[in-house]
Amino acid sequence: MLNEERRRAIVDVIGREGRVVVKDLARRFSASPVTIRSDLEILHSQGLVQRTHGGALPVQVGALLDPSLREKEKLHRLEKQRIAEAAAALVKEGESVALDSGTTTTAVARALRKFRNLTVITNAVNIAAELAGTSMELILTGGILRENSFSLVGPLAEDSLRRLSADILFLGVDGFDAHFGLTTPNMLEAKVNRVMMEISRQTVVICDSSKFGRRSLALIAPPAAIHHIITDNKISKTDLRLLKESGIEVTLV
Repeated sequence: MLNEERRRAIVDVIGREGRVVVKDLARRFSASPVTIRSDLEILHSQGLVQRTHGGALPVQVGALLDPSLREKEKLHRLEKQRIAEAAAALVKEGESVALDSGTTTTAVARALRKFRNLTVITNAVNIAAELAGTSMELILTGGILRENSFSLVGPLAEDSLRRLSADILFLGVDGFDAHFGLTTPNMLEAKVNRVMMEISRQTVVICDSSKFGRRSLALIAPPAAIHHIITDNKISKTDLRLLKESGIEVTLV
């Protein structure tokens, strides 16, 4: 079997079965695990499969899909907690920190509660509630409330952000295509995120590895616009290489 034939067959298997494991594919196609891993990396780079630790999944579909915060909270909890702890380690007392909406940024907010002298800027109502009652200064933007994400968007949110400055932004995303960039299902959310990046000295993307190889409707920014990314160690070798080639600092947890 030629390489291209085997790769097309692998895509067909993933489409039928929903997931594949390297050792099973190696046995099925009478190929070495090294060859199968190489096939999956190539297919992932072509956007045909989503690489995972030890195998692959079908490419996520539905750029308009916008699950609620409660639905997202159930996913990858341990990874989000480790990511949040690594994010908090980048913060120093006396700094101003911007947090967009999302479950990973909510985990970061909880990790920041140990600080005594911080200014936190956010457009997320639930994060504001999470930090209420602490000694830090909390700035909540105005705007239109998005029920799915508890975030505030629109011109009021954007205008209030443009009057502020942050030392560091922790930005959660719904999709991260290493070629295309950071994406979210909502266009108004994307605009607010871009303003947050503009007012911040450093942008740190925080997302678990399941977000890689996915695209949502609205582009927030290309990969070159971010400084640092914190993700878990299940990220594919291809995505990790592309991020580093783009000059992005990567922290794996």
